[in-house]
Amino acid sequence: MGMNDGTIPGQHPLMARLHSFLNSFEASWFGSWVGRQKWLYAPSLLNFGYALRTTIASLIALGIALWWELGSPQWAPLTVWMIAQGSRGKSLAKARWHMFGMVVGTLIAITLVATAPQQPLLFILLLSGSIGMLCFIGTLLPGPASMANYRMHGMRASGFTLSIISLDGITDPNHIFEISMARATYITLGIVCETVISSLFQFRLTQRARNRLVDNYVAAIRPTTKTLGALLGGDRNALRTSAEMMATLAGLGDQIEFAEIEMGKHGREGDHARAALSGVAALFSRGLELAALMADPASCGASWDKLASDSRSFLLSLPDRLTDPAEFSAVMAELDTLRSTSRVEAANCLAREMDMVTHPPVDVVAETIVTREGQAVHVLGDMLDELATSLQQFEDSRNPIAHDHFHYPIETWRDWHQATGNSLRASVSMFVAGVIWITTAWPQGLFFLMFVGIINSLFSTLETPAVATRAFLHGTVMVIAVATFMVMLVMPAISTYEMMAMCFIPVMMVGGLAFSNPATILGAVAYNLFLTILVSPYNDERMLDEISFFNTAMPLFLTMAFCMWMYRVFLPLDPDGVRWNMRLQILQMLRGLARRAYPLRPHDVIGVSIERMVRLLNTVGGRRGPVVDAYLQGVLSGMTVGLAILSLREVIARGNLPAQAKRNVQDMLARMAQFTGRYGGHYGRTEHATDAAVAALVRLEQGETNLSQRVEILRALADLRVIAAELKENRLFFDASSPYLDPVFS
Repeated sequence: MGMNDGTIPGQHPLMARLHSFLNSFEASWFGSWVGRQKWLYAPSLLNFGYALRTTIASLIALGIALWWELGSPQWAPLTVWMIAQGSRGKSLAKARWHMFGMVVGTLIAITLVATAPQQPLLFILLLSGSIGMLCFIGTLLPGPASMANYRMHGMRASGFTLSIISLDGITDPNHIFEISMARATYITLGIVCETVISSLFQFRLTQRARNRLVDNYVAAIRPTTKTLGALLGGDRNALRTSAEMMATLAGLGDQIEFAEIEMGKHGREGDHARAALSGVAALFSRGLELAALMADPASCGASWDKLASDSRSFLLSLPDRLTDPAEFSAVMAELDTLRSTSRVEAANCLAREMDMVTHPPVDVVAETIVTREGQAVHVLGDMLDELATSLQQFEDSRNPIAHDHFHYPIETWRDWHQATGNSLRASVSMFVAGVIWITTAWPQGLFFLMFVGIINSLFSTLETPAVATRAFLHGTVMVIAVATFMVMLVMPAISTYEMMAMCFIPVMMVGGLAFSNPATILGAVAYNLFLTILVSPYNDERMLDEISFFNTAMPLFLTMAFCMWMYRVFLPLDPDGVRWNMRLQILQMLRGLARRAYPLRPHDVIGVSIERMVRLLNTVGGRRGPVVDAYLQGVLSGMTVGLAILSLREVIARGNLPAQAKRNVQDMLARMAQFTGRYGGHYGRTEHATDAAVAALVRLEQGETNLSQRVEILRALADLRVIAAELKENRLFFDASSPYLDPVFS
């Protein structure tokens, strides 16, 4: 058949069989496994660059340590891998805090050895308490409980340094100062090498950091506008299934600090970027209020439909338009038009209400419809105002203002209960390991105790340490296998540093690529940290003594097994208990918002709620189910109720609410201040008090002719309706007398 008759030629039989074979291979379990290893055989350019530069930096650090004839040169490349990160900002932040942690750990180590030079049990007690104290402080520092938190890394570095110095020094207390200076030299050398080498791989750093701020904001606003667009399209449950979106905001907020470090302290771009992301979270909270009001069909009249449709179209087109700086003025102009329209429509609804109540008899049904629509339009206008504020902050972060003094501080919400648990877990694990060393007189017990100190310092501050140590154990097994090959077959044949470096390159590159892959990152941490420790290259020997190698590898493996066991036995993470405590904390927060003289601020309520959702998702490790989804919805509902309570207190504080309406609102807040949720009755009384306040304010609003007081009544009524709707829709969550789907409490 010719090619000029318009027909498509058939596939060659050989190519067809090859295509069929490839498809079946990809569908098989082996093909699926091969596909998951793409990080190794087909890495991205950035991941390959990270692995290459970190390998080069670690080998340079090792070479300098050997050149200087230091006693334990393997600690220098280990430090390089501890602080090396994928971006310049992360690496610099970790390097600074690692240096700080080294100084703190060195001072504590010298103090401990000087205090108990001949008292092993006292030394173990002091060492355990010090490790626990550092974990306690690290848990309370700002940022997520992750390996990327550089402030927390400073405390981890302190515990790491404390372990390696004090346990070396306790066997030779007369030379503790020399040992401390030697270990500090290795660590400083590793920090300097990594910092210098990584700086050579960075181009146009400031501009790239600014671009990343833009990308982060667009990444945050895109799912938010999509979800709000679905809400305005009539899907009231759109926001209830968006917990991951809120958790993403927390992660993007942490990235701002790294961009600030890369840009330097010459501007306020980071402060504006933080304020912009906070505005996105506030925008989402307004959407939750709007969803509660939309539960009443009367809220959706003709004026609402037109404004909601226009706002929806604007929101859906917004993310793509923000990528073009020249389009920003048009975006703000269109948004200003929508805001003006919302104010006009809200004023029109208010005017129609006033006309009805000043010309009795009042048509209650018609007046109620107008009131409900006006409240929805007003909240939509508030949502558009939040968006305008957020967009302006975004523009200020993209185009810095000269001599700008704007400041938006980094907020942190400390969990003292979690910090205490982490501290006790680390201290007890360290003490038990020390007792094992003392009672057994194991010759390699110091190695075991040192590794336990390192693992506790690294993982006790995480939310799921048992899961982390399991992945770490997998990495430890891999590094022991690779080190065995290196020690038995490779190192005996090497007599020069250059050849040793060539042999280290492929095995280090594998570790760097694994660290760049999110699925293997924790195992890669173990692999990278302990590779040079196990191989232990020296100037005069190449670890040819197999017995010494196994005496290092065995304590390392036993350490991982011991820590994994301790994290599962002593104060283990209980996901059901975490969720139950979270419910009680939310109820406690609502009571505090209702009765405290100085309650949390609105952005604090939003921030705490986001932190709770992040912790809830981290606790289950991404495994979602009906119980977790219900709790996530409950956290969102608690945030919505909390913001409505604060809004009610603002209405009362302005002093324009009629006396009777003020008493009704205060009675409701007094009941909310006793909202324990236990025994069923407290929940029922709080719900009844809210419904009674709504009914009372509806009656007052239908006869109120004073414009200013009517506006305040409508604002209070909108907040009360939001609270009433949330209490009804999430009864199982707020009623703490219910086991709430958790089998452990049923």
